[in-house]
Formats: sequence, structure tokens, C-alpha cells
Amino acid sequence: MEIALVLILLVIAVVMFATEKLSVEIVTLLLLIVLASVRIITPAEAFAGFSSDFIIIIASIFIISAALEETGILDFAVVRMAELAKKSKNLMLFTVMFITGIVSAFMNNTTVTAMFLTPLVGLAKRTNMNASKLLMPLAYAAILGGTCTLIGTSTNVAVSGYVAKAGMEPIGIFEISGIGMIIFLVGIVYMMTIGQRMLPDNTDQQLTEEYKLQKYLTEIIVMPDSPLIDQLVFASDLTTLHFRILNIIRKKENFLPDFRTRIQEGDVLLVEGDLDNLMKVKETKGIEIMADVILEKDLQTEDIRLAELMLPRQSNLINKTVKEVNFLQRFGLVVIAISRHGETLRTKIGSINLQLGDILLVQGAAQRLSQLRGSSNVALLDEFEPVLFKKRKGTFVIVVFMLAIILGSFNFLPLSIAFLMAAIACILFRCISTEKAYGAIDWRLLILIGGMTAFGTAMENSGAADLLAQSIVEIMGPIGKLAVLAGFVILTVILTQPMSNAAAALVIVPVALKAAVGLDSDPRTFAIAIMLAASVSLVTPFEPACILVYSPGKYRFGDFIKIGTPLTVLLIAVILLLVPVFWPL
Repeated sequence: MEIALVLILLVIAVVMFATEKLSVEIVTLLLLIVLASVRIITPAEAFAGFSSDFIIIIASIFIISAALEETGILDFAVVRMAELAKKSKNLMLFTVMFITGIVSAFMNNTTVTAMFLTPLVGLAKRTNMNASKLLMPLAYAAILGGTCTLIGTSTNVAVSGYVAKAGMEPIGIFEISGIGMIIFLVGIVYMMTIGQRMLPDNTDQQLTEEYKLQKYLTEIIVMPDSPLIDQLVFASDLTTLHFRILNIIRKKENFLPDFRTRIQEGDVLLVEGDLDNLMKVKETKGIEIMADVILEKDLQTEDIRLAELMLPRQSNLINKTVKEVNFLQRFGLVVIAISRHGETLRTKIGSINLQLGDILLVQGAAQRLSQLRGSSNVALLDEFEPVLFKKRKGTFVIVVFMLAIILGSFNFLPLSIAFLMAAIACILFRCISTEKAYGAIDWRLLILIGGMTAFGTAMENSGAADLLAQSIVEIMGPIGKLAVLAGFVILTVILTQPMSNAAAALVIVPVALKAAVGLDSDPRTFAIAIMLAASVSLVTPFEPACILVYSPGKYRFGDFIKIGTPLTVLLIAVILLLVPVFWPL
């Protein structure tokens, strides 16, 4: 009965993670409540993952990463990349991937992608390159660079924590560096050759064309007998017909309306809305619809601009609607359209739940847009303006980070204490404020990892891990130990599509460890193979690093399948060939 319940909960979790009807952290906590309520796990086991040292390691790395970004050291590196671009586009592509991978070996790959994304979009504009030629390689380099060290990705840290919980030695910080560097270099060679030829060359368009706004924008003149006169802009008859007033031209002055603005006679209103409703507006007395085509210049003046804002991972706007966050009042900007995974959303903008990687087309004062630079909630995709490089503080952050790595690697201090010490030092020496340090931590990821660790315990306690392990060994065992390992690796790659990498690894590892014992093999070999497999699944853009580059690169879903599938197959082969060499079966 317990086995059936755990497996049913696993299927439900996979479906919920894939559909995103509820946020992943809520799904994870609900799983814990159910498992603890039916006594498959004790309350102590349910929450043991949250008190583990690997949670401290991951949180500390988030803070140190944010401190590095705050000091401008990464922007300084991007400026140097721009100089390389003048010499050779291939050299710049290699440099982007190499530097990204090296940085990602010591920081969370999604964080690294987000850090380099905005500068590289600006760099592409400056060097007349299309961003599509840089952003997918950026994401892949960040993901594969994370396989080079224990702290390169939260998945590695989580698996190491589970391995230690199972009674084995924790994975050393550089234990996987040999095979990780091979995986990373294979990825670079692939993207510099086969992958580069398949990368789309998506040219920049005017924003009105890119978001296909011409069909949704209309200019309306308010005549002397119009019932619109003296109505509040955001409570007018046009609003009831689901039109949004974006701009008002009054006595040759172009301005953005606010909640106190009232419509006056002679106003020219730039409105956005559905074509069907436009027919109803035509019948309204006292207005005249202009037949002129709306161009980008109609939406912009010297003081009012169009811009694109991307939602990064740490944004507190995620899973909230434009209306809920009071976007206009909070940022002084009007959201005209949303680009999500290649699809443009233009209707009922206020009720759309915002998601990671969404790009918002906004209109507002140039001054309000410039104030968004450095915001943790939105990233302005515009001309790159590097953060002032604070050399002393940047050097300090690098030194304490390297010191933490050395102290942890040689067991002078526990790894968690070493990284916590480095994070606290960054705050004490004002390399980052306390508020920004808290904001830099991805709490949802910590809840997911802590909760899924407990789910692994539930699989063991219920006997589900034993049952699945036995089944896989019976099916693949006759072919050999390597075949069983291959089965787990492929299963991990498949599960990372609907689930996060860390969640998929934590579901598979307990089963794989049982199978390894049954085969009289080294469980460590299986654990490391699964850990690496979770980081080489590049078939679809569901990995957060890929989601971040999806819209800015103007990619299509098929681009990731076409480029990522051969690379994933190649890297699976590398893992199956080399893991048994580094860690014999």
C-alpha cells in the first residue's frame, strides 16, 4: 500500500511540475504533508533536508554570486569580450562559452546565465551580431560548466548530501573535475562546429513588428460631442470594451496617462485592443478613428520609450499578474505585450501570470527605464551599460571565495562553514547589502531540494526504491552492469524534462543505489553518473538557463530539439564511457 502511494505521489508530482498549475515549492511542501500525515516519513525526516549543510552551501553561493555581480567584475569581463569581437566572431563565441563555463563551475548555472544575458544582448547590438548566435551557447556553457565541480550546480550539492546520508563519503569539491572538464570541452567543440551551423540567425526587428502590434493599435480623436470627455482614462467606455489607452496627444504634447488623467475634447488617444471590438468603437458617437498605420515612432518620443524587460529567476513578480503587482504604479511603465517562448500575448495582459524568462514590452519615461538598471525584479534588455567596476571590493569577493574553496577542499573547515564564512564576509565588508543578499537566495530552489531529499527517504522507507531497483536490474541486468547504469542515466535525462534537474536526480539516486548494491557494484559510480546525467539534458528548453535565453534569442522550441538532442546523446555516451573509468563499476 505504501509503495503504491509513494509511486502515485511521484506521478502526480511529475505532472504538477510539468504543468506548473502550482509552483514547484508548493507542490513539494504538499508532498511532505501527505507523506508525513500517512507516517511514511516522520516529521524529523520530512524536514531533515532543510537543515542539511548542503542547503547552507547553496544559499551561501547565491550570496557570493550576487556580490560578484554587485561589484561589476562580470560586466568588466564582458567589456573585454567586446574587444575580442572586433577581431573574430568565432573567437568571441569561444571566449563567451569558456568564461561562462569557468564561472559556472563555481556558481549556480541559472545565476550565471542571468548575469551574462543582459550584457551579451547589449554586446550583440554593439558588434552587429544577432543575439541568437550567442545566447544558446551561453546557456549550454553555463549548464555544462556546472559539471566541473561539486558547487557548480545545486544538483551536485544535493546528490552529494544524499550520498553522505546513505553512509558514503561526500563527493569532493574537485572529485568530478576531470570528467566535468571533458564534458564541458565536448560541449564547446560541438557548439563551435556542428551547433554553430544550426544556430538560427534571427535578425532584430522593430519592436512593433516583432510583437505584431500594428493590428492592435489605433488612434482615436475625441470629438466635441463625445461621451468620453471628462471620463477617467482607466475607467472610460473604452476600458469596458477592453481597450487600453497607451498614449495621449494633447495640444501637440505626447504623454502617458495615469489614474488621475481625464479625457478631454480634441485628445488623440493611442489605444490597444482587439480588432473585433474596434468595430464596436467605430459605432460610438463622438469619436473618429484615424486610418494611419501605427509605427514605432508613434509609441516613442524624446522622453517616452519602448523597451523590453525580462523576468530573472530571483524576481518577486513571478507567478503574479501585472494587475496584482500594480505594475504601472510601481514602475511607472505600461505593459503593452508579453513574449513567452516565442509566443506573443497581447490580450488581457493584466490577468496573465508572469513566468520566469517572460519578456515584457513596456512603454514609459526614459528616466523610469534607466532607474531599472540593477533591479533584481526585471532585467532591461537594452544597450549594455556596465556597472562601475569596484576593483577593491571585487578583488575581496574573489579572494574570500577562493579561500573558502581551499579551506573546504583540504578539509580545514567543513564546506558549509567555509562558504557561509565567505558569504558573511561579503556582507560585513559591504560588497553586498543584507537586503540584496536575502533577495539573491532562490528560496524556491532550496525548498524543492530540501523537500525532494525527504521524498527520497520516503521511497526507501516504503520499499518503492527496492521495487523499482529490482525491476530495472531484472530487465537490464542480463545485458550487464553498464546496461543497468545506462538505463538509469537515460531515465534521469527523461525525468529532467518535466522536473528540475535536482528533483529528478533525487528521485533516481535512491533507486540506483539499491540497484548497485544488488549488482554488487560501487554505488558511488551510479550516484555520480546520475548526477552528471541530470546536467546534460539539453533536448528541450525547460532548464531554467535555457528558459532565460529563449525569448531574448527569439528561438523556437524546435531549435533546442535540433541542436540539443545530438549534443545530449553525445554527452550521455561520454558519461557511460568515462564514469566507469574514473569510478570503476
